[in-house]
Amino acid sequence: MTRMRTRALSVLLASLAALLLAGCPPHESIAKINQDPARFAGKDISIAGRVTDSFGALGAGVFQIDDGTGTMWVFSKRYGVPGNGAKLAVTGRIQQGFAFGGRNFATILRETERRH
Repeated sequence: MTRMRTRALSVLLASLAALLLAGCPPHESIAKINQDPARFAGKDISIAGRVTDSFGALGAGVFQIDDGTGTMWVFSKRYGVPGNGAKLAVTGRIQQGFAFGGRNFATILRETERRH
């Protein structure tokens, strides 16, 4: 009897994990995104790394993340701008052709979620 319960619990946990992972956006390397940004345009993706540059005002701004394979600018409207050296993961949508603070960015990630 306990063997059946253990097996049923294992199946239930595996199913729950699969459902949770299916809803998560894929984690991509910045180098892969920079090689073909049009392939990722408009899709939810996640990147992670260390903040190397940032600027903004009143809670909105942009910051640059380096994941060891390359760098990418991230636009943040809801979560504020992290300081240089902060390690974090962000999820958002890739957008090409973006301007903020008098600067133009060819490819940027518009942040929708952040994890520290």
